[in-house]
Amino acid sequence: MTNQISVTRRDFLVGCSAAIAAMAGGRLGMAAFSDPTTAANAEVLVVVFLRGGMDGLNLVPPIGGPDREFYEVARPTLKVPTTGNAAARELGPLGSVQLGLNSLAAPLHELYQERKLAIIHAAGLRHETRSHFDAMEFMELGTPGAKGISTGWLTRHLQSAPNLPDTIITPAMMAGNATPTSLLSSTEALAISNPDSFSFSGNGRYVDTQRSMLRRMYNGDSFIHQAGTQTLNSVGVIESTLPRDNDGRYTYAPANGAQYPDSSFSRNMQTVAQMVKLDLGLRVATIDLGGWDTHENQGSGDTTSTNAPFPSRIDELARTLFAFYTDLNGAGNANYMGRVTVVVMSEFGRRLKENGNRGTDHGHGNVMLVLGGGVNGGLYGNWPGLDKAQRQLFQDEDLAITTDYRQILSEILIRRMGNPNIATIFPGYSGYVPLGVVQGEDLQPVVPTYDYQSYLPYVVRGFPVTVAPYPEP
Repeated sequence: MTNQISVTRRDFLVGCSAAIAAMAGGRLGMAAFSDPTTAANAEVLVVVFLRGGMDGLNLVPPIGGPDREFYEVARPTLKVPTTGNAAARELGPLGSVQLGLNSLAAPLHELYQERKLAIIHAAGLRHETRSHFDAMEFMELGTPGAKGISTGWLTRHLQSAPNLPDTIITPAMMAGNATPTSLLSSTEALAISNPDSFSFSGNGRYVDTQRSMLRRMYNGDSFIHQAGTQTLNSVGVIESTLPRDNDGRYTYAPANGAQYPDSSFSRNMQTVAQMVKLDLGLRVATIDLGGWDTHENQGSGDTTSTNAPFPSRIDELARTLFAFYTDLNGAGNANYMGRVTVVVMSEFGRRLKENGNRGTDHGHGNVMLVLGGGVNGGLYGNWPGLDKAQRQLFQDEDLAITTDYRQILSEILIRRMGNPNIATIFPGYSGYVPLGVVQGEDLQPVVPTYDYQSYLPYVVRGFPVTVAPYPEP
């Protein structure tokens, strides 16, 4: 396939109305254009959420040490082999275990060897739930055990970031059409399936008529009128920045020989890459990849085929992330990856023991990935073990969690994004200590001046909330 996105016509009104809804009250309503001195060279955080519960034990399985036997016994048909064509790629030791990377994720192994990929095992949401909806909500709100919070953790990051000027046009985006809970109530984020969504259909006189009509429609002093006017201004900036072919179509050709797979997830990642390169001030991007709820016929671990659900998703994820990294990893001013950090997370892992349908059920601990130019590649975390007899498993069934996902995100926010307001972003989270996953200055986390339980009712929709303590395994 050719790695080029090309569109001749868009329904501008749909994109425009969606943008107005997203921008109401935000920084975009105050800016007519992005100041290049504040837009370029800014750090960008890309959050990839694997929805459905990704099987971290088969993405990064134990390949040596005492836990290999427990893994093989628990997964007779699903285990990832240590020999043959499908053998896991060796990563190294983490405590008493030797870890490997699924062979279908080989492109990520290349980044790992270049020390641009960090793998944190036994990480995740420190809460007992095995509900997809609850776990995703807790993680994206940033308040495990507390529902009804009115803002997502990324929203609070954008609100509290000390280095986010009001002149930025696109501080945050969702690559796709759905707003994730992490950006709940954000007035900064745009839903962009492609940058060319913010364009006028047709050409010539017809386009001029559209512009004139919309200008008159939003000619007023009310907030919605101002937001509409600003949307039109933003459309003009994005439209004038995008490259066009001889037929006036917006195109995007990846750089550095990057080869993206042919999938919606991959196309969305290309959109993020394009928005980074436009230097319009992007700070945060979110993107989803679903299909990880593998209860049946998950796919054996000793195959290189991508026909089954889990192997196909791993292949798509790994090749897309590698292409994204390659696309942005140019030289000199084109080294965008030097200021981009990608974090990959899922709501929970899968159960250690495979079920009777050659699949895996909802589990607990999982793997998180962090990649980028400012990443200290390697293995991180504390391996809890898989010995049920020694009570190493969470509730005697699942990989335990030894690293709170908020610890990893906090380090990225502090060291890469320059935001020390962790108590605001993750209310109730304390005891932050950097793991060393990313490079950057260790700003002192801002100490909260309020009691967490007293604060929560003010950030929920009128309902007091208590957070249940997390039981240790």
